[in-house]
Amino acid sequence: MILFIGGITLSPELEQYATEAVEQGRYHDVSEVVQAGLSLLKQAKAERAKFVTSLEEARAEAERDGFFTAEEVHRDMSATLDAMDRSKE
Repeated sequence: MILFIGGITLSPELEQYATEAVEQGRYHDVSEVVQAGLSLLKQAKAERAKFVTSLEEARAEAERDGFFTAEEVHRDMSATLDAMDRSKE
């Protein structure tokens, strides 16, 4: 059986999941389950956009200010850790 909600069709598996969520008291009705799912999709889209923006900003910063290679970072971190170890002696 396929469930229709305001023009939305749910597969039998999704219908069962939504019905169980309502029966367990997590949601008032199946419509609320669908709304929650759509809210999560909207949130995921916003978070992805924010992440992409941060990557673009990081790329622009690297192009503007330069960047370190993995070897340079490793060398600098090793030197910092060695200095910290020596200061404890």
